[in-house]
Amino acid sequence: MTRINQMKNPKAVPTKMLKIFEELTSLTNNFCSQYLNDEYAEMARKIAAALCRKRISPIQSGNLQTWAAGIIHSICTINFGFDRSQQPSINSKEISAHFGRAQSTISSKSKEVRQLLKMNQWDHNWLLPSRVIDSPMVWLISLNGFIVDARRLPRHIQEEAVEKGIIPYVPQS
Repeated sequence: MTRINQMKNPKAVPTKMLKIFEELTSLTNNFCSQYLNDEYAEMARKIAAALCRKRISPIQSGNLQTWAAGIIHSICTINFGFDRSQQPSINSKEISAHFGRAQSTISSKSKEVRQLLKMNQWDHNWLLPSRVIDSPMVWLISLNGFIVDARRLPRHIQEEAVEKGIIPYVPQS
């Protein structure tokens, strides 16, 4: 299954991982309802599902509290959730206090999550939907050797970029 196909059903989880997925998402849902919002909770479920789909799922070992904290931290890292000018925002001390894990442990797990899923600010699959349109990084593509903003290209090129999974959608004209 290609990455694009997995993203069409981002919450698909193998049956053998369903119990772990439910426990993990219960932890992230609880955190998001207290400190963040539903959009963060949805992204946390998407990340948890992606980790469950790994051939040898890394979340089968280790503490689920640590994995949940790492998932939340990774979302905040990618989506600038630690920036107080953003709403909602949080700091790593709050994540640490909630999950009862050291900040260094959470940061390390967050890095592992981001590496496993190849998460970065350039990849629209891991950005919160509300942040996609304002993220210039998502829309920059290489066309004939030039870096261009896909939002300024003809519609047929935008549609092809969407089909290839390069940009998230064709923006409104």
